[in-house]
Amino acid sequence: MNTVRKNKANYFPFGFENAMRPKFETFVNSQTQFPAVNIKENEDSFEILLAAPGLNKEDFSIEIDENILKISSEFKQNEEVKEEKFSRREFNFSSFKRAFTLPETINENKIEASYVNGILQLVLPKKEEALPKEKRSIQIS
Repeated sequence: MNTVRKNKANYFPFGFENAMRPKFETFVNSQTQFPAVNIKENEDSFEILLAAPGLNKEDFSIEIDENILKISSEFKQNEEVKEEKFSRREFNFSSFKRAFTLPETINENKIEASYVNGILQLVLPKKEEALPKEKRSIQIS
């Protein structure tokens, strides 16, 4: 059996692929792009790290509603940028919304957030009763 190599030119004859690529890629990227998230569990807290370079801390909205942490950013394009003519434009800022269900062990009143070097960091401390207990020895009488 022979391996058949696919040639992109066969799928989009007459340069159709090149004509539609920028519009298609922009549509796909704007519809499916979310900031990448890392969630790390420490002994006394959880950390959420969200990669969102190019924004300011004022651009974020962080809310808690019924045990759901909601992080969003609404992007408003500057009118000057709209009128500029690009020969190639690969990076794009878009609005996003992310939601995380919080476990009952999180102390919602002590959640802290910071934004440094394009990374939004949220520290979600655990409640006292969820923290690991110290090992102790019991004396036999």
